[in-house]
Amino acid sequence: MRISLNQLPDGQAAVVAEIRAGGSLMARMTAFGLKPGRRIRVIRRANWQGPLHVRVGMTEIMIRRSDAQSVQVAVDPA
Repeated sequence: MRISLNQLPDGQAAVVAEIRAGGSLMARMTAFGLKPGRRIRVIRRANWQGPLHVRVGMTEIMIRRSDAQSVQVAVDPA
């Protein structure tokens, strides 16, 4: 099942399936290590529609929810 990163529940891991971004946003995401095939986990969500705190590999980053919508992840249905 594929969902956007901002829909992934806290604590759940998934695999980046696709990034639907262009230009500078795609460059920033690639620099953070967000690439198809990488494992990603949502650690927590900030209040008031704030950013997501995620772990990609061994790197932890904060990503805006609007940017997280452009990242499609594959979730294991188990």
